[in-house]
Amino acid sequence: MCGIAGVVSATRESNITEALVHHMCEQIVYRGPDDEGLYVADGAGLGMRRLSIIDLSGGHQPVFNEDRSAWIVFNGEIYNFPELRPELESRGHRFVTHTDTEVIIHLYEEMGADCVKKLRGMFALAIYDKTKRKLTLARDRLGKKPLHYALHKGNLYFASEIKSILAVAPELAEVNSQALLEYLYYGYVPDPITAFTGIQKLPPGHLLEFEGGKVNVRQYWDLPAYNTHAPRNEEECLEELEQRLFEATRIRLISDVPLGAFLSGGTDSSTVVALMARASSGPVKTFSIGFKKDDFNESKWARVVADKFGTDHHEMILEPDVVQTVEHLTSSLEEPFGDSSMLPTYYVSQMARQHVTVALSGDGGDEMFAGYDRYRIHDERRIYEHIPGWARKLYRDQILPRLPNRMRGRRFSYNVSLPWQERYIDHLAFLPSFERDTPLLSPDFREILKRSDDPANVLRRYFAQAPTKDPVDQLLYVDAKTYMVADILTKVDRMSMLNSLEVRVPILDHVFVEWVTGLPPQWKLRGKEQKYILRKLAERVGVPHEALYRQKQGFTLPLVHWMRYELKDMLMILLEPRTLERGYFDANGIRKLMDDHLLRGRTMTSRIWRLLMFELWHRNFLEKFVKPAGLFSLPVVADSRRQAPTSAALASAPVGG
Repeated sequence: MCGIAGVVSATRESNITEALVHHMCEQIVYRGPDDEGLYVADGAGLGMRRLSIIDLSGGHQPVFNEDRSAWIVFNGEIYNFPELRPELESRGHRFVTHTDTEVIIHLYEEMGADCVKKLRGMFALAIYDKTKRKLTLARDRLGKKPLHYALHKGNLYFASEIKSILAVAPELAEVNSQALLEYLYYGYVPDPITAFTGIQKLPPGHLLEFEGGKVNVRQYWDLPAYNTHAPRNEEECLEELEQRLFEATRIRLISDVPLGAFLSGGTDSSTVVALMARASSGPVKTFSIGFKKDDFNESKWARVVADKFGTDHHEMILEPDVVQTVEHLTSSLEEPFGDSSMLPTYYVSQMARQHVTVALSGDGGDEMFAGYDRYRIHDERRIYEHIPGWARKLYRDQILPRLPNRMRGRRFSYNVSLPWQERYIDHLAFLPSFERDTPLLSPDFREILKRSDDPANVLRRYFAQAPTKDPVDQLLYVDAKTYMVADILTKVDRMSMLNSLEVRVPILDHVFVEWVTGLPPQWKLRGKEQKYILRKLAERVGVPHEALYRQKQGFTLPLVHWMRYELKDMLMILLEPRTLERGYFDANGIRKLMDDHLLRGRTMTSRIWRLLMFELWHRNFLEKFVKPAGLFSLPVVADSRRQAPTSAALASAPVGG
């Protein structure tokens, strides 16, 4: 596991130096504290920071082919490299290391950029071909590892993190108002845009080729068609599910350093630990955290599972310095990020790193097997589609505006009046519902956003291209392309790498995912039972019943409590002139929100948290590059996603809560 960075010029005449690439790598030392490697020549510079996992003594990067005409820097792990290497040796390729990285560069000699189609694992990589003067970037199929790029003044910059690019091209710190709007909708910035207009994310399953000063991005993989193979019965389904997930787990145990697992006591992590225990010769090291407040303490369930499988279990009941942690994380995150579960993810990564260098997690189970409550809620609300569309539209347009803002059921009635895809988007979106009740955005910000693409179009486009007609499968596809990548996997990558910990995700093995995708939806959501077949597998492999069939909590934390006590003073920055003068928000809307929370006892936690992360990102990250960092530093027109003329983002689009 590493962090990578570099820059390639369109011409041989360039000012790319070792010092410049070294400076890019310095920004991400925590991603690879063990080693640094550089290659600079011929108008190209590649750099990496290494966290040693495999071939500890011989795995230095960049790695090159026999005649040194092709060079690679690579972040990730390729689990099928032991099978690929003999094939390449039989074709005459000579190896000088025992790393997976060297397998990739020889595959590139055989197949060019399409070599990534042979790779099974997680990766972000850069290959420079001296003969062709061509740079190839690639990101793994499901987006486990990040990769950013920017074409600027004839140079193609790339890096695991945006800060590496901004360190050598600070002029690219031009804020993208489209990204800020999408953050306010979803709590994250979906691919491929970033918070900066000139910097892009390479989407999962995509390749980028830079040659002759031109950038070409193309897709090499997508989730396959849903509902293509129906098991004859439950036993057949369980047998194949068990075999496939066991294999995906087993191959992720390859490591030359200590390895363990996150264990919350839920279905996903418990199943992974059960399969790890079967494949391991000794006790699996497991890690969980808890909080003193019982409502948010899952540690007892983790202990139940740990006892069942005889793991070497490590548990910490946290009394964290929340203020210090929030300040630290927002100074490291390069985009506003609103998922509060980044805090427990950071804490458990920090604890695990004291014992291991690699940890397996159960992430992906919800998106693959319909584990979120919203899938069940959506299915239950389909009954309202029997109401004629004209009647539902009449209600939204004529009746709803006349109802009191605080009327019980107002938001629910609006939601069920929408067409089903819009209903799902409305359920996820934060900003429009607040705008309907209490205007939050300033008039100036509204004017900029009227020229922006409607954030709901991000999800609409994925609905349109989903390889399935079934509504539940469409939801799974949309979430796998958006929430899973830009929220869940981003959170896990950033929080673990801040602690120099590699996290591997068996449930998101792409071979396993392709099989799961083909299962009919009733194997995932059956009536009110979410993750139906995965829970049955968990029972089959021995996960205790009481851990499986308790109320789902997720990776939660006592945020409501913290925001009324430990974080209360920090919340007041939302009312400071420094915040309000940025120009994004209406001061009256912010004051009403804060009054509802602090004086009227209304639970506004998620809304305030999202705004707090927005402001702290400005203070702790953005202002390192842009001063003053606010509305008037934005470009006049934000059109990063625009594909065709659309309606005003907040005026007429049928979205919101």
